[in-house]
Amino acid sequence: MAFDEALVERVRGVLGDAPDVVAKRMFGGIAFMVAGNMACGVVGDDLMVRVGPDVWAACLRLPHAREMDFTGRSMRGMAYVDAEGLQEDDALAGWVERGAVFAASLPPK
Repeated sequence: MAFDEALVERVRGVLGDAPDVVAKRMFGGIAFMVAGNMACGVVGDDLMVRVGPDVWAACLRLPHAREMDFTGRSMRGMAYVDAEGLQEDDALAGWVERGAVFAASLPPK
């Protein structure tokens, strides 16, 4: 599956060059790991974000967000955000930061 390389670069720009941030090919796209835990990634034109189970339902009510169902069933704690919801840099940064904060809250791998 192809992925939006321009979106990947925008995500890199939000995450910066912190030494604990690593990009890996995963899910047919690029996943960004924070301290070894997946924070977010780009699959096709969508941003996938690991928001965590506690805020998952609230995040799904936000514009342009939907359940991540990569395997054919819902992945609790994960959301897709469509390209339309990522056009503004502030919107993208908000989603990427949600994922990075959640990943950083987990024990490092």
